[in-house]
Amino acid sequence: MDIKQAQEEAIELLKTLIATPSYSREEGELADFLESRICAMGYETKRHFNNIWMMAPGFSDSKPTLLLNSHMDTVKPTAGWKHDPHKPEIVGDTLYGLGSNDAGASLVSLLYVFFLLSEKEQPYNLMFAASAEEEVSGKNGMESLLLEMPPIDLAVVGEPTGMQLAVAEKGLMVVDCTAIGKSGHAARNEGVNAIYKAIKDITWIKETQLPKVSDLLGPVKMSVTMVHAGTQHNVIPDKCTFVIDVRSNECYTNEEIFDILKENMESELSARSFRLRSSGISPEHPIVKKCTEMGISQFGSPTLSDQALMHFRSVKIGPGDSARSHTADEYIKLDEIRNAIERYMEMLDGLDISNQ
Repeated sequence: MDIKQAQEEAIELLKTLIATPSYSREEGELADFLESRICAMGYETKRHFNNIWMMAPGFSDSKPTLLLNSHMDTVKPTAGWKHDPHKPEIVGDTLYGLGSNDAGASLVSLLYVFFLLSEKEQPYNLMFAASAEEEVSGKNGMESLLLEMPPIDLAVVGEPTGMQLAVAEKGLMVVDCTAIGKSGHAARNEGVNAIYKAIKDITWIKETQLPKVSDLLGPVKMSVTMVHAGTQHNVIPDKCTFVIDVRSNECYTNEEIFDILKENMESELSARSFRLRSSGISPEHPIVKKCTEMGISQFGSPTLSDQALMHFRSVKIGPGDSARSHTADEYIKLDEIRNAIERYMEMLDGLDISNQ
């Protein structure tokens, strides 16, 4: 297979992906199709829940391992679509359809790059994974899949970055908070208003910036995104709950941020999870150096991906634009797919990742 054939087959495959609904936790039909399609190419696949993965021939314990990964699940279509979200439609150089940009274009590009790279011996073991439940950070997606796979030294995660290299990514921690007061009649001077206690903590969140600021990711971003209190207008509320969305940088672990919150807030706090961590990679890593040589710009990404579950070195790069994700009339340019396959090949063919 040459690059031109790979480019055109990748575009045709993306059309099928768009036409096969694969909402998060409902990826079974698409997983079935991908399995059969890859097997028809002569490769042996493995399946874990709705995750599909495979290894290139010649796997050796003496080599480092490179994983190519993108996700097959999509969000559900928003209101406002003028095109049918599950009917691939090409207008000029533009392919419309749900998941075309996030992250179908990356998925098909990396799959065909896997086929091309595996046709000759590489200085690394090569694996590919089409993961499920990425859009909901589900536990039956990449998190559980990694327990089934051999140790990985480097991952290339496909997400719409305009083929710029994300060398760092913010993590996520969601914290549920409860301010406790005492109920009473609103007409009398009685009770302890839990809303007023919550306001103190919410104000602290609004006005506080943690001192360690990342060169790539900036400060930790803490936002109160949900508030609920009260049962009726004439009752002093004895409980006020609110939610903090915390976007962590690589300067703090989620556990460290949670401890800081507990030290400075009166409300009762409960973190839903510490598992979605920030990530970063050294500018001296071979893949970063290679991208620098290629003139690929680098940035820190504020958006979450399966990188947050990878406790090994990783980068994020793929065709498309993050601003198109989760929007009505989502689209990808066909030349973005063609260019991505060429750039991935230039980046990865023969890359020595043993010195990292």
